Amino acid sequence: MSKVILIVEDSPTDMHIAESVCTSNGYQVLTTDEGEKALEIAAEKKPDLILLDVILPKQNGFQICRQLKKNPETAGIKVILVTSKSQPSDKFWGMKQGADEYIPKPYNEDDLLDAIDKLLL
Repeated sequence: MSKVILIVEDSPTDMHIAESVCTSNGYQVLTTDEGEKALEIAAEKKPDLILLDVILPKQNGFQICRQLKKNPETAGIKVILVTSKSQPSDKFWGMKQGADEYIPKPYNEDDLLDAIDKLLL
């Protein structure tokens, strides 16, 4: 059975790129453009990995990541923060929230796939 990746991204263009990288490499994909919905999907569907944008409406990706990692039902789900926030302090803060990997945008598709494969294979 193929691994499931939840993509949480509010930019249609970035969503399309991430979705195409994942599906073309055999991963099953779930998507949402809202952090709150991501928390619901994660608890219900238990994806293997979440690609999580940081800049989201309402709650940001740092907050969503922290909630995912504090909830015993979703704490084991791998999280890759994928964001335009590329300062070292942003990465430090993201990893402190429980992220398993941090990829700044714009990213090379191979780098994204390498990070996904590293966490799922």
